[in-house]
Amino acid sequence: MLLNIIVGLIVIGITVVIQGYGTMFWVSKYDKERSLLDEKKFKKQGTRLMISTAIFLISIHLVQAAIWALVYMLLPGITEFETFEKSIYFSLVTFTTLGYGEITIASGNRILAGLEAINGITLIGWSTAFMFAIFQELIKKSVQNKHVN
Repeated sequence: MLLNIIVGLIVIGITVVIQGYGTMFWVSKYDKERSLLDEKKFKKQGTRLMISTAIFLISIHLVQAAIWALVYMLLPGITEFETFEKSIYFSLVTFTTLGYGEITIASGNRILAGLEAINGITLIGWSTAFMFAIFQELIKKSVQNKHVN
């Protein structure tokens, strides 16, 4: 059990680093895009920016879940996953805390699934807060544009 906790905490650390660097990368990209927002095309550009932000964040989460899936496949005590497809499916269901339950891992290793769920809900919450912050910035810019005219 201790090994699983250590492995889980290491994977959590890796995924948090990915989230942090990904977020900072997107902040710099957003700053450039925001400065280019045109008053006349603001709605279209703002919508495009929100959609691209969502796709970027979801892509990060797919990478994070894939890392967990690799851990499940590579740890010697976990034998439930014959294919990466099964492993990534289990990981995505766990990461999102959906937890269908039709695929489970042996009780000795279940602590990893719990740690992944904590990790996933934390990182998805981070992404949600980030999306909301960008949306707030777009609203502020929209209001500023209306007051200028």
